[in-house]
Amino acid sequence: MARIVPTTKNILVVAGDPSGDAHAASLIKALKARDPELSVTSIGGVRMQEVSSHFIYNLVSVGAVGFSEPFKNFFLWLKLIRLVRRYMEDKRPACVIAVDFYGFNHQMLGLAAHRNIPAFYYISPQVWASRPGRAARIARLVKEVFVIFPFEEELYKKVKANVSFVGHPLLDLVPVPADTKPEAPADNAFKIAILPGSRKTEIARHLPVFVEAFYRIKSAYPNSKAYVFAVPEFPDYKLVPALEQVEKYWSKDVEIVRETDYRFRSAMDFAFTCSGTATLENALMGIPMAVAYKMQKFTYAVAKRVIKIPYISLVNILLKKPAVKELIQEKANSDKLAQEALSILNSPPKAAAMRAELLTLRTMLGNPGAAERAAEKILGHLK
Repeated sequence: MARIVPTTKNILVVAGDPSGDAHAASLIKALKARDPELSVTSIGGVRMQEVSSHFIYNLVSVGAVGFSEPFKNFFLWLKLIRLVRRYMEDKRPACVIAVDFYGFNHQMLGLAAHRNIPAFYYISPQVWASRPGRAARIARLVKEVFVIFPFEEELYKKVKANVSFVGHPLLDLVPVPADTKPEAPADNAFKIAILPGSRKTEIARHLPVFVEAFYRIKSAYPNSKAYVFAVPEFPDYKLVPALEQVEKYWSKDVEIVRETDYRFRSAMDFAFTCSGTATLENALMGIPMAVAYKMQKFTYAVAKRVIKIPYISLVNILLKKPAVKELIQEKANSDKLAQEALSILNSPPKAAAMRAELLTLRTMLGNPGAAERAAEKILGHLK
């Protein structure tokens, strides 16, 4: 790693997944808007790289998820830890900002604490879903935690953390849908969104199943079309192998879409969605959906023992009820997914009711401006 000239205007920001990359990029822009002299060094993804002064490594492209897969990247982890340790000792940054991604970030926070470098956590890991003891560990390592769900604030207060609810950053990114939407498209030409996940393993497990489910819909509504929404980390040539598993279906009826403003996705009539941030994105646009997740048997066995909440989708967690259908492991098959989709597409009143309920989440997540509020607080601490 190239040696950087020391300056008290330098900070380090670390994220490890696509959603964290997007939100960290917004935070970096907000920090620089308030202090144009800031020099930001980052570890993350392509979005952070675009707005950072210096970029160390594309950690997002690794795509480590679950309980066993991170061990496959053990030597990469060691390499990055050495790079960050050297950076901290050479550079002495003004602060370190961790963004979600607990597995790697708690080690970064430990390195910072050992060197008396102030640290902050923007977008807390989902400690409320499993291993709540992590909240106390985070509280000991950072000056302030910035949470994006209102119920997280009380959780951190219980462990004596300095915590602020800043609102959800998606409110700044996801457009407010039109007030009215036709009950059904002309000629029943339904637009079906396919969101298989942002990691290689998720795409491989979900994409073929989602495409097959779409063709169950197409058999009932021949004018329908599917759109696979892809993240920047996975170009088309990485998606095609998963699609080739359903070669008999892969045709002009399925199109790969890349966008950054959600405008095209907001026009979808239904979505097959991997559990994760995409479920909340869909909800904020009022898109009816079915949520699925498939994982390794070992990972699933461990998850069942450590996860303490009854739902896997953020939508159902926030609404505290099964507002959208969740299908896990063997139940996440094309027949069940298509059955759920058709039950909604066949009933415009049911689709409208789901759309209205999903949109109530916008009022539960605070106000726009999460990154700006966090940036202001961070710079206030540093002064």
